[in-house]
Amino acid sequence: MCFAHIRRLSAPRFGLHKSRPGFTGRCTFEGTNTQKQMPIVSAATRENFQIAFGAIRSQKLRATLTILIIAFGIMCLVGIITVAQAMENKINNEFSRLGSNTFTVYSANSRSEGGHGGRSEKNFEPFSYDEALAFTSSYKVDAYISMSAFGGLVVVEHGSEKTNPNITLLGCDAKYFELSSYSIASGRNFSANDITSGNNVIILGKDIVDKLFPPSVEPVGKEVSVADKKYVVIGTLEPKGNTFGFAGDNQCMIPVSNLRRNFGSAITEYSINVRVKSGSDMDKAVSEAKGLLRIVRGDRPGQEDSFEIEKSDSLAAEVIGLTDNLKFGAIFIGLITLASAGIGLMNIMLVSVSERTREIGVRKSIGASSTVIKRQFLIESVVIGQIGGITGIMMGIALANIISTYVGFGIAMPWFWMFFGALLCFLVSVVSGYYPASKAARLDPIEALRYE
Repeated sequence: MCFAHIRRLSAPRFGLHKSRPGFTGRCTFEGTNTQKQMPIVSAATRENFQIAFGAIRSQKLRATLTILIIAFGIMCLVGIITVAQAMENKINNEFSRLGSNTFTVYSANSRSEGGHGGRSEKNFEPFSYDEALAFTSSYKVDAYISMSAFGGLVVVEHGSEKTNPNITLLGCDAKYFELSSYSIASGRNFSANDITSGNNVIILGKDIVDKLFPPSVEPVGKEVSVADKKYVVIGTLEPKGNTFGFAGDNQCMIPVSNLRRNFGSAITEYSINVRVKSGSDMDKAVSEAKGLLRIVRGDRPGQEDSFEIEKSDSLAAEVIGLTDNLKFGAIFIGLITLASAGIGLMNIMLVSVSERTREIGVRKSIGASSTVIKRQFLIESVVIGQIGGITGIMMGIALANIISTYVGFGIAMPWFWMFFGALLCFLVSVVSGYYPASKAARLDPIEALRYE
């Protein structure tokens, strides 16, 4: 004989489902084998979820405040890490265009203001134009070599239009574009005659072009003024975007020899960029550069180097390392906020247990076990935590990507930290809800029914 369904009569409001307490009841008889189909989610669990949402709706203010505290903590955690990841992606993209076989030469005290590793800072002279020229002409390694110099912040004018005084003026040679992340959009690069003669020609960034010329006007061939000096536009740059607050499209380039003549001074620093054609020759190229630089700079035997050689990959690693501080800060803020949210969540669950003592007594008196009661309050705590976590994750990603797009980092999706944030909210809600749930499960039904 096979019983297809076993039913119990009970009130669904108090946790004992009236149709299928343990299994769905499909039972077949084949010889001596009996097959039972178990439900994926038990009726009691489904009912506990319904009661959890009902309890949250009945105490909207307290639940909303707790959800907002949790959401704020997760928003800080996910948001800051999203910005940091977008920053890393931007840095990696910029330096990947340079390649790992690139290095730059500076004077020893041009990159920082303090001492190096506890050593006293010496006042080394900046690289002069003649020293940089001597190095580029004498370096025998098979590599691309470029010389450049910073000419300051200037105003660029065309007719009645002029830019803000925040345009970066850079002097460089024709090979600079092969060693940098800039590329020509229209027009041409500097010619050999432009470099040797120091012609008054200029290449403009996109923001400058947009400011000075209407969309229908081709800037190449037009004349602009830089610090009251006339320059002919020979090219424009591809859009580059902003990085770390610096407008990459607010750049204009002139021949390095022209910058020396019109804007140079005794303190102008001429830097040298080198890209080795074969990555396996990188160490040899750096060693050759050190030997030649000591000769060009006049460093005596036993004297420390008056220059620094910085590889592009080490510079990228150094800059990316700064984002670790942002991540540690985000984790610290997130954990502190979640700890506060956990205390608030525990408080709201304790109040809920106190307000629903009679309900707990009724449920126990008609057969609900302590495990069912405990599970109900844990589910309520987890539901609140997950609502807050999901809200915080969405807010953090949206806000962070708005900020990242505005400053030019682009969009990032920190999938790991999204799942980690959800897991963190789950753990906080379980820890915060366990004591109130245990307290509810231990209530004596007789005392609970007498509770006022």
